Amino acid sequence: MMELSREAFRSVGRFWRANIRRFGIYDKVHPAETTPSRLVPEHIEKPDYILGKLLNTSKKPEIKNEEQIKGMRNSCNVAANILKIVQPFVQPGVTTDDIDELVHTLSLEAGAYPSPLHYKGFPKSVCTSVNNVAVHGIPDLRPLQNGDIVNVDITVFFKGYHGDCSKTFLVGDVDDHGLHLVHATEDCLNQAIKICGPDVPFCDIGFRIHRIAKRHKLTVLPAFVGHGIGKYFHGPPEIYHTQNRYPGLMKPGMTFTIEPVLSHGSENTILLEDGWTVTTEDGARAAQAEHTILITEDGAEILTQ
Repeated sequence: MMELSREAFRSVGRFWRANIRRFGIYDKVHPAETTPSRLVPEHIEKPDYILGKLLNTSKKPEIKNEEQIKGMRNSCNVAANILKIVQPFVQPGVTTDDIDELVHTLSLEAGAYPSPLHYKGFPKSVCTSVNNVAVHGIPDLRPLQNGDIVNVDITVFFKGYHGDCSKTFLVGDVDDHGLHLVHATEDCLNQAIKICGPDVPFCDIGFRIHRIAKRHKLTVLPAFVGHGIGKYFHGPPEIYHTQNRYPGLMKPGMTFTIEPVLSHGSENTILLEDGWTVTTEDGARAAQAEHTILITEDGAEILTQ
């Protein structure tokens, strides 16, 4: 077993103190043991990818009619209500697998299918991303610790339409760096929604979020985008959260998600061997906030409010 010199110990100490100053105090997490996928009764309506069907989606953003908008409002309302119930449930000692069980049960009780379950092989009913996990964390048996932050990303398929939202929750007493990260991420989302409306370029969302994040001295992780949503889980437009040249203008009747991911560190991320979990390369915490919105005649309506 190799020993460290005094200078090496001092170097490690300096590195540790520098990271605390930059990123704050928290536990870096790694994927842990989990439980099998949960079952869905036959009577629950299932999306196309579960039924083995290929849903044809236009290459252009869909402009929904009143019936389709009503369907989106209903599905988004189910997703938002589940997220509200989850919030007080998130406490130290609760596992993210417990959160998965709760979301799964609430979805079925509402008559909805939990959209992430078996989507392209994802094994659980919700995504739970803790601390340095940026997105697509697989719920597992690790108990949440005091000081953690955890994003819970909920999508449901209800009466033919998907509704999608997420929020990063504080677990117990979170340090100032973590509080700032979560609040700034929500600020980016809210400020981006405010500029949405008819004939606004999609790319303006990214420019607005980039400016707000820079003001907060945080980094937007550019690998993750929002998306059009409807009877399909993901479709056009793609919503970039940093500076971009994505073409096209918003039109009344369009529905899409805005879901920025911010971090204290670099913009680089790592996809782990499970094929889903994405962590920050430098171990910094990440936070995400998400709403599904509808473009109206005079602005934008938050469907997952």
